[in-house]
Amino acid sequence: MSLFTGTTSYYRQFRPGIPEDVAAVLDRAASVRNDGPRRLLDVGTGTGLVAEALVGRFGDIIAVDNDADMLAAAELALRPKLPEGSSLLLVQSTAEDFSPPAGWQAELVTICRAFHWLDQAAVLALLDGQVAPDGVVAIFGDNSFWVAGSPWKEAVRDVVKSFLGEERRAGTGTFQHHNRPYSEIMEESPFDEVEEVRVPVQRIWSAESILGYLYSTSFAAPHLFGDRLKEFEAAVKNRLTDFSDNDTFPEENEFLIRLGRRGRK
Repeated sequence: MSLFTGTTSYYRQFRPGIPEDVAAVLDRAASVRNDGPRRLLDVGTGTGLVAEALVGRFGDIIAVDNDADMLAAAELALRPKLPEGSSLLLVQSTAEDFSPPAGWQAELVTICRAFHWLDQAAVLALLDGQVAPDGVVAIFGDNSFWVAGSPWKEAVRDVVKSFLGEERRAGTGTFQHHNRPYSEIMEESPFDEVEEVRVPVQRIWSAESILGYLYSTSFAAPHLFGDRLKEFEAAVKNRLTDFSDNDTFPEENEFLIRLGRRGRK
């Protein structure tokens, strides 16, 4: 069973997309080709949120994920938005097993909200052969609800814990935390020249979208609750009434983008 079994429809509908300000940072970071369209490799694409934000900026896109349901959702979302003359290839594979077509190298590799699931050093080493000489690897994401950061998110996380236990779930197991900063890991890779960019983001949530987001995650996927799902929904909604009387829950978040390039050592 995938870590994200049963989450695809929630993921596509309720996971926040990639803000324009983040897409602009990624666009500027990648070099321009004179002999054809720029190439994007999106690793752990999920339902295609990153590729969707960069369609039109990159004319040759490969999006990789190991979950067939996620890729099917990405296909439905992305194909109609593809500009004429652009190329999109969706590949079902792990990052560790993926190989691009012969001679294909990306100006930009994106890994969004997915690096914690990967064999990080191994993937970065593999990317050395998949990235153009002046290409860049972007590892980025915003904070999940599990990280909390506001009273209402802490309360929601407490409800999740009351149903599923204190440890963060990851499918049928528990999440194995990575304590080292991603920039430090990148500095030990071929992409050892690392720049960090922070992009603040503000969002407004409702009880429905909060539950939808939770159901898109590996730590609160619907199947984890069994026959207590409706009970969980009621508990979350009841707890949220302590923080709003009009079903409005503001969030202050940020995307931390690490841009890794090959150094000149």
